[in-house]
Amino acid sequence: MGFKHISLFLLLSLLILTILSGAGQALASGKKQHVSQRNKTALAAAGGGGKEMLKGRKQTSGCNLFQGRWVFDASYPFYDSSTCPFIDGEFDCLKFGRPDKQFLKYSWLPDSCTVPRFDGEAFLKKWRGKRVMFVGDSLSLNMWESLGCMIHSSVPNTKTTFLKRTPLSSLTFQEYDVTLFLYRTPYLVDISKESVGRVLNLGAIEDGADAWKNMDLLVFNSWHWWTHTGVQSQGWDFIRDGSSLTRDMDRLDAFNKGLTTWGQWIDQNVNVSQTRVFFQGISPTHYMGREWNEPRKTCNGQMQPLTGSTYPGGSLPAASIVSRVLSSMRTPVYLLDITTLSQLRKDAHPSTYGGDGGTDCSHWCLPGLPDTWNQLLYAALSI
Repeated sequence: MGFKHISLFLLLSLLILTILSGAGQALASGKKQHVSQRNKTALAAAGGGGKEMLKGRKQTSGCNLFQGRWVFDASYPFYDSSTCPFIDGEFDCLKFGRPDKQFLKYSWLPDSCTVPRFDGEAFLKKWRGKRVMFVGDSLSLNMWESLGCMIHSSVPNTKTTFLKRTPLSSLTFQEYDVTLFLYRTPYLVDISKESVGRVLNLGAIEDGADAWKNMDLLVFNSWHWWTHTGVQSQGWDFIRDGSSLTRDMDRLDAFNKGLTTWGQWIDQNVNVSQTRVFFQGISPTHYMGREWNEPRKTCNGQMQPLTGSTYPGGSLPAASIVSRVLSSMRTPVYLLDITTLSQLRKDAHPSTYGGDGGTDCSHWCLPGLPDTWNQLLYAALSI
């Protein structure tokens, strides 16, 4: 009996060891399959997909699309200005004689993630039947025309309908039923006619704002006009702040109040289950060379970006206001934080090649920097 008991015990032990060994192999096999699949995903992204890697890095390492540097890239630009029918003359620097072309050959390289190259056809397929609207000033125009050209270069034979009006313009890619709108309103808040004249009302958004509703993607922008002075340049005679009517006030304070009103409008009127909201960020100017340690210079004659990832002139106070207002809102708004990367591009303005005889260090040549803004918008929409 003792021998039988020992034999039975040995058999049971062997059986248990066999089961445990099989389970271990199964677990190891499953782990190897997981690693293999992860490697496949990374390789696919490196091969040009980009989306999976971008999403993974965003989740695992806090990808910041807007921290990085400019690098020479022979594959740029995305399009030829002479073949894009949507560019305003003020942005078409090559048409008006800009002799250097190196400014077209830079791409933005973030420190912590890979930006997928813009694919206009993929954008149209993803947004088929959708409505995209840029809302703001002439820098919104800059970005809107850029996106139109970038998409057109991917599908040059697709029929389009292009309507340029004030305040609402549109560009429709008919085959895909995708429309890019532009709504011009430089302050976002209203300028109304009162008995005293034109009044910038910091607490009101009523004029035309219904046009912003029911969009699938909204990209807002404002600041450029808040710095204008003189009744002709600024477009208003008085500022209304609540019950107070004044000739002028601190422009940063006014911007803060106006943008807060905009934020309240967004919170009350945007359905986040339907609409994604972006804020374009503050676009810098390059009129004062002391900001980049060339005190007697402007953007005129600049032929290359600043190196590195920081701007000698520091951050812009208006950018801090944007961040503060967005953080106070209930509605999630993605900040397309283009300020620093644009500050580094002192070379990318029309300067004297905007066709009007002046020096423009506020807007940007097309092709050019706004194409990068749109590429980063494309990347952010993929995250």
